[in-house]
Amino acid sequence: MQNTVCRLAPTCPAASHGPSSRAARTRAETGSRQSALGSRRPLVKAASRKQPRTRRGSGRPLQAGPGKKTGPGRAKEAGPRAAREWKGAGHGPSGRRGGRGGAICRRPGGEEPRFPGPTVPPGLLRAARKSGLLNLSGRDLSEVPQHVWRINLDTPEEAHQNLSFTAADRWWEQTDLTKLILASNKLQCLSEDVRLLPALTVLDIHDNQLTALPSAIGILENLQKLDVSHNKLKNIPEELTQLRHLKSLLVQHNELSHLPDGFGQLASLEELNLSNNQLATIPTSFASLTNLIRLSVAQNQLRSLPAEISSMKSLKQLDCTKNFLETIPPELASMASLEQLYLRKNKLHFLPEFPSCRLLKELHVGENQIEVLNTEHLKHLNSLCVLELRDNKLKSLPDEISLLQKLERLDLANNDISRLPYALGNLPHLKFLALEGNPLRAIRRDILQKGTQELLKYLRSKIQDDITSPSEESPVTAMTLPSESRINMHAITALKLLEYSEKQAILIPDEVFNAVGSNPVTTVNFSKNQLSEIPARIVELKESVCDVSLGFNKLSSISLELCLLHRLMHVDVRNNFLTSLPEEMEALTKLQIINLAFNRFKIFPTVLYRIPTLETILLSNNQVGSIDPVQLKKMDKLGTLDLQNNDLLQVPPELGNCETLRTLLLEGNPFRTPRAAILAKGTAAVLEYLRSRIPT
Repeated sequence: MQNTVCRLAPTCPAASHGPSSRAARTRAETGSRQSALGSRRPLVKAASRKQPRTRRGSGRPLQAGPGKKTGPGRAKEAGPRAAREWKGAGHGPSGRRGGRGGAICRRPGGEEPRFPGPTVPPGLLRAARKSGLLNLSGRDLSEVPQHVWRINLDTPEEAHQNLSFTAADRWWEQTDLTKLILASNKLQCLSEDVRLLPALTVLDIHDNQLTALPSAIGILENLQKLDVSHNKLKNIPEELTQLRHLKSLLVQHNELSHLPDGFGQLASLEELNLSNNQLATIPTSFASLTNLIRLSVAQNQLRSLPAEISSMKSLKQLDCTKNFLETIPPELASMASLEQLYLRKNKLHFLPEFPSCRLLKELHVGENQIEVLNTEHLKHLNSLCVLELRDNKLKSLPDEISLLQKLERLDLANNDISRLPYALGNLPHLKFLALEGNPLRAIRRDILQKGTQELLKYLRSKIQDDITSPSEESPVTAMTLPSESRINMHAITALKLLEYSEKQAILIPDEVFNAVGSNPVTTVNFSKNQLSEIPARIVELKESVCDVSLGFNKLSSISLELCLLHRLMHVDVRNNFLTSLPEEMEALTKLQIINLAFNRFKIFPTVLYRIPTLETILLSNNQVGSIDPVQLKKMDKLGTLDLQNNDLLQVPPELGNCETLRTLLLEGNPFRTPRAAILAKGTAAVLEYLRSRIPT
């Protein structure tokens, strides 16, 4: 709240009648001053409350208002002789003794500023005393005029001209300065006299030539926003960490190489921009910035991020663009509030997993060295709207990209992708897809040039054809020579990936499993072949494999060997001939995602109800006629349930009690309610509708 200071007008009624004694004059002035002040309390605590001294016989106060005037101002009023005596006593031109008070901002080389210095138009000062805002940006100031620092202490010039209490311009009533803007000038230093403005809440000094900040800045206890960006600062004073109410600190485009260890004391900080500096490390005290919402450390020299950064539980935006990051701490994945993450122009070879970042809406990782994007990177990103992966080394895109049901923008430009998964066509909200700079061969150029929507339409049309369309490559059988099987040893050793896909093979050659040796393999991809059964030797990988893809084959059953892979977290058996699942799958106690789309299920596989770790069930394009909402409610980790294009004649209202569901897809079924208009409103609206239909 802004406080108003009332300065005593120079012509109070008692003084104008010329009292006969000094004591009488003093009593009259005291009564008038108390009447004028009323109940107002000045905010500037340092101001003196002594009564104004008057020139003998004149009735005019030498100083009106809080604070006793000293220096040239008083000497000037007392006459030329007093002024000469003042200067002869060793007082500097700023109205202070050289060895006392705030430090004088000197010019380069130690030379003191010449006086008279720069001035501020009186009209601006008058307006500032009323509004509490003073904007001096873009005035080519090389120093801040002294009367700016003393704006709430000295008697204004209009006090000598306006001699009436009834005047419209009530100069004796003023507001303490709360906002000072000195941007886009030529300031090389800032005076310690900034301490004379303790009511400041906003101080904007961006776009100057400052090399340091005064220690007195730590006294501005009311400061909430400090902008010192686009200067030449080499360090931040430790005193700045005393600003307990500071919410916004902008220090971008300076020359900082380190930060104070006490940075974590800025407990109220919500916005911190440190971009375009020379920082090589971030203090671990950042963990105490629990109210921080936006943090930018872009364009520095960071090679790693501290794990303590995960303690910033309120952080929504993190920008680490253009550093030298090679890895991201796994603790970053626990930042549940994160909505925007920028990791562009670093040296990342792979992405971290994001199990807790369920609110993440934008992920920017372009211009890195990422080679693989797999299911683990995508399965938790249910809220993702923007995924930017341009200028990396991706060779393929996983079919699980279809899990990103809210995706609106996907940038894959300038990678090594030769074909797109047809499931990409099932993203309902995708509006922008960038593919230029990729060696795409399977899609004609004219289709690519028609734009995103036409391309998605083409991909959707190819989903059903993919099972029956022959591959352009020659079939690979069990008799294929090892040299012809083209086993990717680099993928096995470096990426822990065993891949033998798109071969149209009816069996997986033994040489593929032999090539694994003692290497731990976490991902197996045997999709898009002609397999009629799961290879028995897959059980040899049970100690390490977490992800198995067997989609687009001719499987009619799931073998028991698959049920022995006790570390399995993701199973993809879409586009096969499956009608049921074995009860032994209950042993897969770590299973999180299962994709059963485009099979021949007529009933919901009951074994799935007994796997409580399941988070995503994709069962679209089958013939399922019913579901058990009571059993589904017991699956407290289930977040995504896709039952599109089945034979559901009704949706049980009790399904609305499955409040953990974030994505429920029911389109393409023959039920009448909920209507299409309700389905179009999204999962929350559907669940609410269903709950309203539960009989009471």
